[in-house]
Amino acid sequence: MSVIRTPDSNFAELQNFPYAPNYFDNDGVRMHYLDEGPKDAPVALLMHGMPSWSYLYRNMIPQLRAAGFRCVAPDHIGFGKSDKVTDPEWYNIARHTANITRLVQHLDLQNITLFVQDWGGPTGLAQYALMPERFNRLVIMNTWLHHGDFEYSPGIQQWIQQNLPGGIFRDNIPEKTNWGTLMALSTGRATPQQSLMAELMGTPTDYSDDAAAVKFAYDAPFAGLGEEGVTGPRRFPLSIPFHDPISGNAVEQEKHFALVNATKLPVHFIWGDSDAVFTLDWGKKWHSLIPHSTLDVMEGAAHFLQDSHGEQIVKTLLERIAAE
Repeated sequence: MSVIRTPDSNFAELQNFPYAPNYFDNDGVRMHYLDEGPKDAPVALLMHGMPSWSYLYRNMIPQLRAAGFRCVAPDHIGFGKSDKVTDPEWYNIARHTANITRLVQHLDLQNITLFVQDWGGPTGLAQYALMPERFNRLVIMNTWLHHGDFEYSPGIQQWIQQNLPGGIFRDNIPEKTNWGTLMALSTGRATPQQSLMAELMGTPTDYSDDAAAVKFAYDAPFAGLGEEGVTGPRRFPLSIPFHDPISGNAVEQEKHFALVNATKLPVHFIWGDSDAVFTLDWGKKWHSLIPHSTLDVMEGAAHFLQDSHGEQIVKTLLERIAAE
């Protein structure tokens, strides 16, 4: 198995990310995770999706630590500071799920408040389904679990098409642009004209300092690695069960959906209202299936709400906990 490791120098200029790296040897593949706070404190397990990494939670960790949590934020294999396996067939949702299970067991995490978004939903909520005794609370943000009644939005179907051969992202990332460009755009820090269109056309970009810092941070895991280095991000869109039920672990996802909906744990839906992928209507519907759950809407937040509204998310959650 061929593995690429991102040089540490790629991350040397990160801003607002003062967190020490930790590594777990997962069958010879190194998985990175953040581990901030007292080891005996209740755990905030912070799960990311595609194409992000633990940097996504940089603005939430200080508040969570101040509230008494130990923050554990893993990078999926193929992302962030974790190793990048170059074989596309290595990547599937069952394996990503198993990797996280091994890390949770290795660290013996208990009293977990789980934060999930994007692919962090299927891979993270699976941990609750498989090891419910370790969990105290679920925080569900702009994600899904596959099931028979789920309606895959036009945004999801378009994302799959864009990442198939001939699609704009498959053919232009990382050749003409980079994942950081997508993140600067998706978090509202840049317009399409400033970011994606400018880079595709080879014209100068006009980023604010904040947008440039965010672009750099999400580019850093893959910069200089070539096409093999982005195999992990390439595989996630093609593992959506609408496109590939096997790679997407569709049967198990449906089981996990039923278990999550039947939970007696506190469940908090915190949803960005401007997400074309996992729409607010879907967030409201899922909330309605768990009668004791709460729903808070982040106005103006799109898909990556932890990055754009992180402090507000933590404040909202702590208020919900205090009101119990």
